Amino acid sequence: MTEPRQKIAYIVSRFPAASETFVVRELNALVADHEVEVTLMSLFGSNDGFLHEEAKPLLAGLRRPRPAEAAIASGYWLVRRPLRLLGLVARVLAGTWRHPRTLARSLATLPLAAAHARTVRDERIGHVHAHFASYPALAAWLCGRLVGVPYSFTAHAYDIFVSQDLLAEKVAGAEFVVTISEFNRRFLRDFGGDRMTPVEVVHAGVDPRRYTFRERTIPGRGPVAALCVATLQEKKGHAVLLEALASAPELERLNVELVGGGELRGPLEAQVAALGLGERVRFLGAREEAEVRTMLDRADLFVLPSLIAADGQMEGLPVVLIEALACGLPSVATRLSGIPELISDRETGVLAEPGDAASLAAALTWVVDGCELDLAAGRRLVELEFDVRKSAARMAELLCAGPRDRR
Repeated sequence: MTEPRQKIAYIVSRFPAASETFVVRELNALVADHEVEVTLMSLFGSNDGFLHEEAKPLLAGLRRPRPAEAAIASGYWLVRRPLRLLGLVARVLAGTWRHPRTLARSLATLPLAAAHARTVRDERIGHVHAHFASYPALAAWLCGRLVGVPYSFTAHAYDIFVSQDLLAEKVAGAEFVVTISEFNRRFLRDFGGDRMTPVEVVHAGVDPRRYTFRERTIPGRGPVAALCVATLQEKKGHAVLLEALASAPELERLNVELVGGGELRGPLEAQVAALGLGERVRFLGAREEAEVRTMLDRADLFVLPSLIAADGQMEGLPVVLIEALACGLPSVATRLSGIPELISDRETGVLAEPGDAASLAAALTWVVDGCELDLAAGRRLVELEFDVRKSAARMAELLCAGPRDRR
């Protein structure tokens, strides 16, 4: 049996996480198709009782330190690398003290990262990669500094848009940085991306073979079945969608199914009742990937009204939009972040202005009225640029390339 070219540690905040199917897909594709041995590490316990079927095989090998392990590892590194460890702690304090919540979570991350660093050293792992530029990248940074292995991280959305504490430090020390859109790549340039450290755009993807493409047209009369798959958070824009539905008589035959759970379910249900939309909007909660594929296949229209939340959170490049295009589903989204890199307005989908109910209503009306889209072009784009097998192949190349010359 051929030995793996490279032993990789993948660090995430929590596993499993129902909304992070892109991590599961990337890991499964790496393990299945490439000479990479992956050790999955998490920092904190999962706060999500929902488990996608495809995540189950990864649970068996998951490493998450218990508090005692983290304490012992901290003592170990304090003896073995006292100046290095204390210097890292000092830099975390200096970089996060202005934001108490970030400081507290960063300090909580350090002993857990110390435990993972011991695993990296003991198991001779050659590279550490983190998903998200926040606490997972902090843990990878600490592993790199304590053990001397190269590290990298993938930047998505909230992890760079909400807080930039220590972001320049993490970028500077990384072997490379991966991000999911050109929009994000431009954003990272202000923190040393491409100037100090290479930034690679590797799209979060899907396996197009699992999505049956079927060009469809909006029914000329009768109900129109719309689908929105998104966690019930402010940045997803559900409240704007409900306002748009209630404000436009042209959309009276539009019925919407909302797939996803989250803290805003209660307020959104109250809004539905207040707007008199109870017969047209259904909350379905979190669903398995296979169920979502079935829902995408039977829907007439897909809508994702993303916006910038009050705390700065916003989308990166939503994977569910890639799934909708793969199915040939007419899609309405917003002109935000990396979304225009996926949807060409009034060609492969329709884009509205973020947070603007009137703009969203107009975009939905344009589709419901039967205006034509090049749905086949949307599918071709998914196959060309958003195929998870191609993304995993590129990740394998990057992870196995070896340390770059920093002179």
